Amino acid sequence: MSERLEDIAVAMVANGRGLLAADESTATIKKRFDSIGLESTETSRRDYREMLLRSDDAMREYISGVILYEETLFQKAADGTPLADVIRNAGSIPGIKVDTGAKPMAHFPNETITEGLDGLAARLARYHEAGARFAKWRGVIAISDALPTWGAIRANAHALARYAALCQEAKIVPIVEPEVLMDGAPGDHSIERSEEVTEWVLRTVFEELGELRVRLEGMILKPSMVIDGKKARKASVDEVAERTIKVLKRTVPAAVPGIAFLSGGQSTEEATAHLSAMNAAHDLPWKLTFSYGRALQQEALNAWGGKSENVAAGQRAFAHRAKMCSLAAKGSWTKDFEKAA
Repeated sequence: MSERLEDIAVAMVANGRGLLAADESTATIKKRFDSIGLESTETSRRDYREMLLRSDDAMREYISGVILYEETLFQKAADGTPLADVIRNAGSIPGIKVDTGAKPMAHFPNETITEGLDGLAARLARYHEAGARFAKWRGVIAISDALPTWGAIRANAHALARYAALCQEAKIVPIVEPEVLMDGAPGDHSIERSEEVTEWVLRTVFEELGELRVRLEGMILKPSMVIDGKKARKASVDEVAERTIKVLKRTVPAAVPGIAFLSGGQSTEEATAHLSAMNAAHDLPWKLTFSYGRALQQEALNAWGGKSENVAAGQRAFAHRAKMCSLAAKGSWTKDFEKAA
């Protein structure tokens, strides 16, 4: 595959394919495993992710890239094959989460700043050598009547831009992820407020990317959708799609090859329906696809249940959900496809 950033970015949003976000931290995946009564160990985490990555048909047809946690990038499958090679052998691209998490921001109550810039250049060189060709950094924006503040938006946008510039110098495509929280406290904001804040955040992010000379053709945007808070859900699928597209057209330059949405607390079906509605109704300058974690994995996790005899069932569940997301990326998903499963 080409090593040009522009070519890698285009491949990441190839028609009908999207990204599997398998970059859960050790603490997060423990919570997922707790739900199925499985102890989280290095081996159980490896076995779970290997199950997903060896879902050959799903990986080849529907998954363009996999975002990994650092532990996973350097792990080997049960047969000794590096997991990064398992991904490449399936025609997909290995990627890596590089931030170290959102931490409380000094002097900004209830807001966070994402850390991880110190030493990032050296880490990126190691990740590239291990096979990673794209990276992800998540900035988290709290939303309420009073939040976010300009200071928190600006700080997170600047960090995203610094990270993106370092990635491109390391020949790694940056995924720029500014997430306006749907389910953060209090989670009762209107869709109008979500639209206002999302536009403000994206406009600021692209201003910072421009200031730091990030090449837009060699990056992917991973935004949240414009959606009302989890405790105030009223908006229809079509309204979420229309408002999200309106904000993207106002803020995202056409030079960006693709936009891979996060699911951000939505149910599996909601995330699929919203993405499909956007693709079905609009002719856009960028590819719109998925970069889902829980919305791609939950059904597979439940079917697998941590048992080796259930690997095939877990892979079937993963393949089904990946196919549904692929249909959404083409704008052709309907509930009828779910009933036919």
